[in-house]
Amino acid sequence: MSERLQPGDTAPAFTLPDADGNEVSLADHKGRKVIVYFYPAALTPGCTKQACDFTDNLDVLAGAGYDVIGVSPDKPEKLAKFREKEDLKVTLVGDPSKEILEAYGAFGEKKLYGKTVTGVIRSTVVVDEEGKVERALYNVKATGHVAKIIKDLGI
Repeated sequence: MSERLQPGDTAPAFTLPDADGNEVSLADHKGRKVIVYFYPAALTPGCTKQACDFTDNLDVLAGAGYDVIGVSPDKPEKLAKFREKEDLKVTLVGDPSKEILEAYGAFGEKKLYGKTVTGVIRSTVVVDEEGKVERALYNVKATGHVAKIIKDLGI
C-alpha cells in the first residue's frame, strides 16, 4: 500500500505519455499550479463524468492559474479514444506500470461494491508553483468533485 501525500510534501516528479504518445512532465508546469487527478479507467461512466467536469471547468481553472492533468493506468491509444469520444480538453496521461499512481498514494486497497480490492484510488493532488503538495484528496467522488475543488480553492 503506497503512502498518501500530505500538504507540504514534494510532489513526486513524473514524465508519462499523453494520448498522442508525447511525454508530459510535472516539471513542464513549474511556476503554475497543477491539479493532478487520478482515475481508474478511461471510457467508464464515473471517469467520463469526472473528465467532462474538468473539461467544462478548464477555462475557470486555467484563469485562476491551474493546469489539469488526469492520470490513469491506461495506454495512450485508449486515452486518445477517450479524448475523441468525449471531446475532452484536459491533458490525459497513462501510467500502465502504476509507478506514479503508487508514488502519489493513488493505488492500493479500496472498497468496491462492499469488497476490498486493489486498484486505483480516485484521488486529486493540488501541486503549487514550487512543486509542493498544497492539497491531497483521496477516495473522492467522481460526481461533484470538480465543483468542490473550485469552491475549496476559492476560485
